[in-house]
Amino acid sequence: MSGENNRMLLELDKVIRETNRSIINPVLPELAVEELRPMMKLVARARAEYLRELMDMADSEGAELPSPGQIQQLAELRRTFEELLAGAQAMETAIQRGYLDVRGRA
Repeated sequence: MSGENNRMLLELDKVIRETNRSIINPVLPELAVEELRPMMKLVARARAEYLRELMDMADSEGAELPSPGQIQQLAELRRTFEELLAGAQAMETAIQRGYLDVRGRA
């Protein structure tokens, strides 16, 4: 890759970082780990519900496959978990990239 391409990518990265920070940072207050704990608990509860449903399904069905309704319920729990996980990961990325202000202990 040429030097010009590298410079362009560095500038683009700077523009992306500045743009995201200028838009995201005003929307959320300065964050501390303790303020993020409820979000992490929400993700963990969704994961637990999804896994519990799978285990219950396995225990109750034995050699039989789950019914379409059971699969639909499991899929809904998975979607919920995955959506919440994606949100938590987006928050982590925003913190890693400096889009949000953070502080020490709350």
